[in-house]
Amino acid sequence: MKIPIGSDHAGFPAKEKVKQILVDLGYEPLDQGTFSEESVDYPDFAYKVASMVGNGEYELGIVICGSGQGVCMTANKVDHVRAALVYNDEVAALTRQHNNANVMCLPGRTLSDEELKTIVKKFFETPFEGGRHGRRVQKIHEITHH
Repeated sequence: MKIPIGSDHAGFPAKEKVKQILVDLGYEPLDQGTFSEESVDYPDFAYKVASMVGNGEYELGIVICGSGQGVCMTANKVDHVRAALVYNDEVAALTRQHNNANVMCLPGRTLSDEELKTIVKKFFETPFEGGRHGRRVQKIHEITHH
């Protein structure tokens, strides 16, 4: 499975690590930038990745900035995207199980290499539970996609 991934300058070091984690897990990262630690604007990269997921071209995506908040706010403006700020493996599992998140937002400045590895693995191995959670996710779409 191909996974679009993008970051701003603050998330760049973490993005490079996550790309290798994805490869190790058998996924193909599609790097949408940025490609250095030179200052850039996070909405540009978050929107690009979120759009690739929102339009159905890819099932899941990853965006990273310093805190994870800016990319999450941006990604959630895109139709059909359920972006979630993920900062530990429990949240990674719950956001997939209960919210069927399709864009994972990571705080690049605060996670260790080991935390990144566990979080990414958990996010990709956890399925959506459906059931009552499906009804709730449907309500999100009804509210946001008139």
